Amino acid sequence: MLTEITADGFGVDLDIVYATDRNFTGRPVYARPACFLNPEAADKLAKARDLAAAVGLTLRIFDAFRPAEAQWKLWHHTPDATFLADPRRGSPHSMGAAVDLTLLDRESGQELDMGTGFDAMTPLSFHASTEVSTAAQKNRFTLLGIMSAAGFDFYSAEWWHYQLFNARARYPVLSDAAAGTRMM
Repeated sequence: MLTEITADGFGVDLDIVYATDRNFTGRPVYARPACFLNPEAADKLAKARDLAAAVGLTLRIFDAFRPAEAQWKLWHHTPDATFLADPRRGSPHSMGAAVDLTLLDRESGQELDMGTGFDAMTPLSFHASTEVSTAAQKNRFTLLGIMSAAGFDFYSAEWWHYQLFNARARYPVLSDAAAGTRMM
């Protein structure tokens, strides 16, 4: 069963981009903005939230559980295996085992500069890109440190993407109906 992550209940900021037209498809993919993770990922996210708070930061979540139907919609729009998991292989998002996020300054509420926006499908989005500003590199390393210390693995091509280690070997791909999330 998946755990619902709410802003008030979990102490994070939610901006579920795929429930809006502010994503690379230009239209909503989800019928409603909702955030779910499997229990292991939710526990690690709580640890990350606490680590971020200790240094004056808040987590802003762009995406977490992504029903298998949504993964197919994204893939049909842009079949690019560098930035999207092939749905035939299964995405850790569709297992409730991945989260896309950034950091906010707790005092101002402003997003930290990460050098690119969320879902920018360009080599500038790679964690190790030195083609973004020094400030953006430092902010990416801060996010990487928080998420790694909380127990997440990272994906080198997307500064915003973190997932559980070996998710594909441990968790099934879930449809919206199987997960009971009513996101589609």
